[in-house]
Amino acid sequence: MTERETEARVVVAGAVYDDGLLLAARRSAPPELAGRWELPGGKAEPGESVEDALVRELREELGIVAEPVARVPGSWPLGRGYELRVWTARVVSGKARPLQDHDALRWVTAAEAVADVDWLDADRPAVLAALDALGPVLVREGGTRA
Repeated sequence: MTERETEARVVVAGAVYDDGLLLAARRSAPPELAGRWELPGGKAEPGESVEDALVRELREELGIVAEPVARVPGSWPLGRGYELRVWTARVVSGKARPLQDHDALRWVTAAEAVADVDWLDADRPAVLAALDALGPVLVREGGTRA
């Protein structure tokens, strides 16, 4: 069963994981967000399921095929009538690279995600919820990916 966009305009984000690490994407625009990190994703289009929107956004922004695994409990207001919803997502194919809206990517352990990443203010509570949802899937310390 898929969720459809309802009263709030939905921004989907992926807590993308691979090899036990979480993907963080650094914004390149707009200027007030540039240089800070977020979970990658974007706006669901009218009539598009949020899962389909997530798959589309990750393909467009990062060049990967990802599979949404589970919805992270909760939603977070972003202002201007938008609401952030997050799914855990695993990489099915491709190597993530910054194609749109980002100038850098970083694979992080759970500990690094909490202590070392300057997340956008709106993403911080969503990231913490995603880390809880991912639980034992993520490496806690000492990542393996370059």
